[in-house]
Amino acid sequence: MKAYEVPEERPKNLLLAPAFTEALNECLPAWRRVVAAAATYGVPAPVFSSSLAYYDSLRRDRLPASLTQGLRDYFGAHTYERVDKPGTFHTRWSEDRKEVDASA
Repeated sequence: MKAYEVPEERPKNLLLAPAFTEALNECLPAWRRVVAAAATYGVPAPVFSSSLAYYDSLRRDRLPASLTQGLRDYFGAHTYERVDKPGTFHTRWSEDRKEVDASA
């Protein structure tokens, strides 16, 4: 595949290669309409919707993972990271709800 011929220009994911990006950008509006229509009419389209979400996540530098991190911390004290300061944190969810530095 041409996308992988030049090592310095290899995309992190094949979907981000120029040929694929170009094709997907042409189809993207219709893809979104199909997913929206399926949801509106209650038609399950798990592959269409999850693949669209995956493609959208590939194109973002930062994703909203705070909810997932918070749930993991609540149910298993897995800790989480913050974007406003370095370190690993844990919240005492069932006690005083104070955030504590878990990296210490």
